[in-house]
Amino acid sequence: MKKSNFNPEQVSRILKEFDQGKDIHTIVREYGVSKATFYKWRQRYGGMEASELKRVKQLEEENSKLKRMYADLALELDMAKYIIEKKL
Repeated sequence: MKKSNFNPEQVSRILKEFDQGKDIHTIVREYGVSKATFYKWRQRYGGMEASELKRVKQLEEENSKLKRMYADLALELDMAKYIIEKKL
């Protein structure tokens, strides 16, 4: 997963500026983000404070680590089953 150039506080501040009435073209130009990225942030993190946003990002990272761990264990289990079946 690609690392974001913006920390949660910056994303929250950018979204608040839009909510306060700042034009999207100005925000995109000022911060150097694409419109697609901005709208994805708005869809995913709209209405959250910086602390909530930080917690969501931590949970997403933890979730991806757990998914990788599960995939590794499932692969090891399949290999063990294959070896046991072959020996019998």
